[in-house]
Amino acid sequence: MQHLTDSELKHLRSLLEERQQSIQQKDQDNDHYGLDESMRDQTGELSHFDNHPADVATELYDREVDLSLQDHDDHQLDSISDALARMDQGTYGVCPVCGKPIPYERLEAVPTTAYCVDDTPKQHVSNYRPIEEEFLLPPFGRTSLDERDDQNGFDGEDAWQALENFGTSNSPAMAEGNEIHSYNEMEIEASEELEGCVEPLEAFVATDIYGNLIDIVRNQEYRRYMDKGEGIDMAQLAEEEEDEEEFF
Repeated sequence: MQHLTDSELKHLRSLLEERQQSIQQKDQDNDHYGLDESMRDQTGELSHFDNHPADVATELYDREVDLSLQDHDDHQLDSISDALARMDQGTYGVCPVCGKPIPYERLEAVPTTAYCVDDTPKQHVSNYRPIEEEFLLPPFGRTSLDERDDQNGFDGEDAWQALENFGTSNSPAMAEGNEIHSYNEMEIEASEELEGCVEPLEAFVATDIYGNLIDIVRNQEYRRYMDKGEGIDMAQLAEEEEDEEEFF
């Protein structure tokens, strides 16, 4: 602490002690965020084990917030006590990593710090994610094969659609889309996904067992196909071939 004058050191100690007293007084005034009293006494319930968890969900959330706030205060008090101990030992204001003095301006801004700016332990944000997310993202996770060109079998999305046909607890008012007015429209891709065929063309082009064109069924899928302008030339060609066969 040789680089700190007596007045600077006295000022820093006063900052630490004032902060320490402020936190201790706050904890005392609010009974340590109410944690001195049991949750059972706070809610008036004889027991929380025989009730549904949702019955005390708000109280439980508030309790968790109080615990987090108390942990934060305890951590600050520990940091202040460590800083005061370093003052008494004569090591305050000296970085334990590089051994260089910590500037007074930094100590005044963060009186509890034990490191200089360069050697401050970095706050590492973990990128670890629960393993379950591999199945949740994207929708249906690894069981969804819609994005793979080499797969067209029964996948996780199809399994959900099969179950969804039996009904869910959702209603059209809770649906994601804005133009859903009935329960039959709530199924995933209910108005878009084809049943019994892979390509839209297969829904209205009829062939025989050998693949020869027999007829074109002008159904709803046919009209949708024509309105989108997809494969118009192919459809027209098929119609022309049909007309030629009838002519000859």
